[in-house]
Amino acid sequence: MMGGGQQQLQQLSQELQALDEEIEALEAEVASYRQEKVDIDDAVEAIETLETGATVQVPLGGGAYVRAEVQDIDEIVVSLGGNYSAEQDQEAAVEVLRRKQDALDDRIEETEADIDELESESKELEQQAQQMQQQMQQQQMQQQSDE
Repeated sequence: MMGGGQQQLQQLSQELQALDEEIEALEAEVASYRQEKVDIDDAVEAIETLETGATVQVPLGGGAYVRAEVQDIDEIVVSLGGNYSAEQDQEAAVEVLRRKQDALDDRIEETEADIDELESESKELEQQAQQMQQQMQQQQMQQQSDE
C-alpha cells in the first residue's frame, strides 16, 4: 500500500509540473500579445503624426535602417492577416490597427481565463498531494509505534 501512495504522489507531481509548464506557455503568449499591442500603439502614433514629405527611418532588418521620405501618407500598407495586406489611407489604416488591438484584447482575456482555470486546478492538485503526504506520514508513524 505504501508503494501505491508514493506512485500516486509521483503522478500528482508530474501533473503539477505539466500544469506549471502549460501556465508558463500561456503567460508567454499573453506577454507576446501585450508586446504586439505596444507595437501597434507605436504604429498608430506614427501614422497619426506623420505627414506627406516627412523623413523617416525604415528598418531593413538586422538592425539596419535607411532614411526615406513619405511620398503619400494616405498610401499605408497594412497587414490584414492570413498573409494579406492592403493599401489604406491614414484613417483606415488606424482603424484596421485598432481592430487588431481589440482582437488582441480578446485573446489576452481568453488566455488569462485559461491561466486562472489551470492555476485553480494546480492548487487542487497541490492540496491533494499535501493530504496524501500527511496520510503517508501518519501511516509511517502508526507503523513505527506498532513495532
